[in-house]
Amino acid sequence: MSKIIAFFMAIIMFLIPSANIPKQSLDTDKAKTEYAYVFVNGFGGWGEFDFQNKLLSYWGMVSGDMMKYLRARGVDAHAASVDPYASAWDRACELYAQLTGTRVDYGAEHSERCGHDRFGKDYSGKALVSNWSAENKVNLIGHSFGGPTILMLLRLMATGSDAEQAATSAEEISGLFTGGKGDWFYSLTSVAGALNGTTAVNAKEDIEDGKDTKAMEKLGVKVVGKLSDMSDRADFDCALYDMLLDNALELSDSFEVLENVYYFSIPCSYTTQNSNGTWSPIRKGMTPFFHFISERMGKYTDVTPKGFVVDESWQENDGMVNTKSERAPLNAPQQDLNKDNIQPGIWNVFPTYKGDHLSLTGGIISANTEMREVYMDLINMINAL
Repeated sequence: MSKIIAFFMAIIMFLIPSANIPKQSLDTDKAKTEYAYVFVNGFGGWGEFDFQNKLLSYWGMVSGDMMKYLRARGVDAHAASVDPYASAWDRACELYAQLTGTRVDYGAEHSERCGHDRFGKDYSGKALVSNWSAENKVNLIGHSFGGPTILMLLRLMATGSDAEQAATSAEEISGLFTGGKGDWFYSLTSVAGALNGTTAVNAKEDIEDGKDTKAMEKLGVKVVGKLSDMSDRADFDCALYDMLLDNALELSDSFEVLENVYYFSIPCSYTTQNSNGTWSPIRKGMTPFFHFISERMGKYTDVTPKGFVVDESWQENDGMVNTKSERAPLNAPQQDLNKDNIQPGIWNVFPTYKGDHLSLTGGIISANTEMREVYMDLINMINAL
């Protein structure tokens, strides 16, 4: 399915007039570090190990392959390929294998409990970065569900997994589960990240129950369900489960902030507030599939089964994820970005970017080359820390 989508999007890309490409380059004069940058796809996405990336790059979409753009400007940039629909745990395991050039090991305990194979693809000889270590750190940038994915990787690298250590001998256990490697990371950046889940998943249940449901909403839920089924994962071991608010909030609480790592987030919004306080999508320029999702999210309030109150502050959104969720894990230390006082061990939150959920991946219905400047500014800022 994703290959078919990529094929048609590649055709669309050639039909869109070329936009002016910003000429910004790497600022080597101010650089104090030059660690590699690894970009991690979100729900439904792909990366450079996937066939469809040759037809349409996830990072760049109709704006053109951003990895090529960044490399041409001196950035050591790579696009990971993690399962589009799997859980944060499974995706983190795949990311670890791609960073280290090893075979994917989902863990003996996890794979048995979740009912899938313990081992996945073998990336031997294909490591995204060379000699990843405390001396050769990485900068991770995750879009959408890529945000929780990179946080899960950091958590496992830093603290390991007691369950996996108990279930696996010292000779066989993956280095991902042994802990003590939190200093292998320089920075993490979440872009339109579902850091606390999204009410789009919670609202899915209302749509399925038929509460004020429109035909387009039913179709959208059916499509998402079909795509998710392609993952062959258990219902509790998939991305949609991890993005359901109660589950997502429990997950975000487990992501301890490390004092040696720089954290950044770029929240997005493409809605406008109505006189009655609700929010509506800015339809011109928003990916059409997001219209009905954004409309429902803009009015959504609820109390979750575990008692979390979803109030009006959750209604602003980018068409797929609540802007509030994209700022930082709710209980984590956070501050608005001050480029003159950037500190590690705290979430530095960029001003909200005006664009829909795909705007900072290059856009689908129109080319957004401005996003290249956003990433070059981010990279130059991080390198200068």
